[in-house]
Amino acid sequence: MRTIIYFLIGIIFGIRMFKSEAASWFRIYEMFQFKAFHTYGIIGSALVVGVVIVQLIKKFQIKSFYGESIIFHPKARSTPRYLFGGIIFGLGWALAGACPGPMFTLVGARYPSILVVIVFAILGTFIYGLLRKVLPH
Repeated sequence: MRTIIYFLIGIIFGIRMFKSEAASWFRIYEMFQFKAFHTYGIIGSALVVGVVIVQLIKKFQIKSFYGESIIFHPKARSTPRYLFGGIIFGLGWALAGACPGPMFTLVGARYPSILVVIVFAILGTFIYGLLRKVLPH
């Protein structure tokens, strides 16, 4: 039953992503050229909602769907690692016109060229998994 609920939530999320133009290459292009606030507004709204929800989970000790405690582990502050990762992510986002979330939305919206991006995103993740132990922490 939970799988069906997750599936339905995913469908609703995908529709909202497409209707809000969060998956629009044109909107992403505008964002990277600093010509429009649209995509920054979507990202900023998601950030605010995420911060509020995390604080509510911590304050009220909300449990997961499985009844388990939700624990937030602090991340190590490794600036060069996140800096280079962010640059690579941003370049991929700018070149592909989509970040990982909207990639799957675009498949559902029948943009077959995004499949090339998905294949290489999966390949990049696989290569990272192979090299992870030798990369700087």
